[in-house]
Amino acid sequence: MSLSRPLLFTPFKMRGVVAPNRAVVSPMVQYRATDGLVNDYHMVHLGKFALGKFGIVFTENCAIEPRGRVTQGDLGLWDDSQIESHRRLTRFLKQEGSLAATQITHSGRKGSTPRSFDKPGELGPKEAGWQRWQVVGPSELSAGEPYAPAPKQLAAAEIEEIVKKFGEAARRADAAGYDVIEIHGAHGYLLAQFLSPISNTRNDQYGGDRAGRMRFPLAAAKAVRTNWPEHKPMFIRVSAVDGAGGWDVEDTIAYARELKAIGIDVVDTSSGGLTGLSTALPVKRSLGFQVPFAAAVKRGADIPTMAVGLILDGPQAEEILQSGDADLIAIGRQALFDPFWALHAAQELGCDADFDMWTPEYGWWLEKRKNNLPK
Repeated sequence: MSLSRPLLFTPFKMRGVVAPNRAVVSPMVQYRATDGLVNDYHMVHLGKFALGKFGIVFTENCAIEPRGRVTQGDLGLWDDSQIESHRRLTRFLKQEGSLAATQITHSGRKGSTPRSFDKPGELGPKEAGWQRWQVVGPSELSAGEPYAPAPKQLAAAEIEEIVKKFGEAARRADAAGYDVIEIHGAHGYLLAQFLSPISNTRNDQYGGDRAGRMRFPLAAAKAVRTNWPEHKPMFIRVSAVDGAGGWDVEDTIAYARELKAIGIDVVDTSSGGLTGLSTALPVKRSLGFQVPFAAAVKRGADIPTMAVGLILDGPQAEEILQSGDADLIAIGRQALFDPFWALHAAQELGCDADFDMWTPEYGWWLEKRKNNLPK
């Protein structure tokens, strides 16, 4: 193995936890849970990324209450009975050298929806008997598509109860053995709905100006930090922009400063998703198209950031890190295409020519194969 080490493959320390490298599997919903429980599908789906030696492996978003699910197939951390199923997963991820990470969320008005690949108006597999439920939001405004249900406006007391549920979910995540927790505050889910003046038209303490619209998301972050061990890092995913007349980069920087004061360690910087049921983006997709948001938040709020969005290979990821635009690289759909993305990136960057980074059960065979390939 070469003595030189790309930044992508240098450890990253966060509080009392160290990621072995900067490659992160981004949370990606799979719609395969029943009653919020981790099952064999999730073990195989996420376990292969640990075999692929990603430094941090995130589960999909886990709902903090049943009505906070996007679909009935989402994972959950709303009840203590779910903890043991998560423990099975975290044990394996950590056994293979990855940090086990989870994301907690409340869907708000974007709940009770079809899976992304279902036909409009369908609500999941017919044989599963999925049924709609009453969704909630900051105001009585739907997500803007014909089959998006109209939300019930949350009362102040209900908001305070949801804040507590964020904290309770964090406690369960710790009990399940996760090393890292992330709050999903992006893509038009409940916290993002409160932040944006497009979706939040309240005139009480949870609406109005930016400080009012940030009140609930900041309270949720405080509840998570209070219930999450001091030595474990805490991330938050944000949409840096959500559309004309809505939340923008300067708002995100101000928000990130407040989050840093609470104890957030990394801002996972995405964009869009406020309206519509998909992650609709107000910016054009291109390679690394969301990296400038991560760079702006990192420099403007003086906080570590994670870049995401069409980052396809090791050299591209390394350039982002070397430029100082982000501290971690989140790989989503490209990891589905190549679960061994991190190991292939190491070879592209010249730091694992002999398959030493692979699990030895694989590396031994691949090294032998390499020596037998035609020159």
